[in-house]
Amino acid sequence: MHGDAFIFSIFAVFTGAAVLAGLALYARQPLLIAYIALGVLLGPWGLRWVTDPGTVAQIGEVGIVFLLFLLGLNLHPQKLVSLARQATVVTAASSVIFVAAGAGVAAAFGFDLTDSLLIGAAMMFSSTIVCLKLMPTTALHHRHTGELVISVLLMQDILAILILLIIQGGGGAGSNWTDMLLGLAALPLLVAVAFGLERWVLVPVIRRFDTIQEYMFLAAIGWCLGLAQAAESLGLSYEIGAFVAGVALASNVIARFIAESLKPLRDFFLILFFFSLGAGFELPMLPDVALPAAVLALAVLAVKPVVFRWLFRITGETPTMAWEVGVRLGQASEFSLLIAFLAAETVLIGERAGYLIQAATLLTFIVSSYWVTLQFPTPIAVSPRLRRD
Repeated sequence: MHGDAFIFSIFAVFTGAAVLAGLALYARQPLLIAYIALGVLLGPWGLRWVTDPGTVAQIGEVGIVFLLFLLGLNLHPQKLVSLARQATVVTAASSVIFVAAGAGVAAAFGFDLTDSLLIGAAMMFSSTIVCLKLMPTTALHHRHTGELVISVLLMQDILAILILLIIQGGGGAGSNWTDMLLGLAALPLLVAVAFGLERWVLVPVIRRFDTIQEYMFLAAIGWCLGLAQAAESLGLSYEIGAFVAGVALASNVIARFIAESLKPLRDFFLILFFFSLGAGFELPMLPDVALPAAVLALAVLAVKPVVFRWLFRITGETPTMAWEVGVRLGQASEFSLLIAFLAAETVLIGERAGYLIQAATLLTFIVSSYWVTLQFPTPIAVSPRLRRD
């Protein structure tokens, strides 16, 4: 994308988002839907004002990195350890059920075994972005509801990395089981290095210059992106690195200041991310996958809240808590889109199966956003009664 085209794309995205978001608020619709709809309208299959959604998506992924960093800042390490056992049980059991449900729907529409299994695998994850974007920072990140959602999302992120490595190896992309094992071994190394640097380097510097807000802001961004890049270099992901960076700082008194300072920057990039989702979907393929995508999305939206509620009730949560967590986790994930892309790139699934995953995922994003914003507290709720920052 040339410089002028890039500047025009940024203009189109944010001017269009401001207009469409305003209309959405008047019509009492969730803002996330407005951003995705804008991508469809202005993207390559709409008015073609933005012809390279891939570049916008890459920039938007920075928002995911900041989102995970802010998430980590609100989760004390002791809390994370205490929830690990429950989250592991819930994630493992739910993943088996979701894979079976997704694969069953795909098989019913004539997809072969490999396509069906990968479609099922794509449906096992919940969206980190949708869940956390719709979760009030002050109201839930420090409460048990937020802790439960966060712990499951983290376990799913680790599982997603395993699935992506397996797909790469199965497609002959140069990865193998040794690479996967090395990637897993790198996680405790990253955690140890992060906590060591935080204690012996970052905290002394922060204490020395904590009165200079500009430097504090810059140090926070550098810490987040530095750990994100380190994680990517070790075979993990930018998101996991950013999350570890946040957790390492969570017990420091400066964590709340950093969290508040970075929220506008996070929202800037997330608007680009949701726009790119709408712009990147190829509308001409929609009629071919519309029916199976609708059925698959309906299955995900119906099964996930019920299964999560049941599993959290078994592990000791109250019915109200278990249901809210289940609904908040009741959609497909951005990892579903990555699985579809990588599996198609390595020729493990057919083109139709890839578009089915994309269409079903976007449908769950839309319906789940409506469900959460109409029933539970969120920062972008239409009702003042449910609006929480």
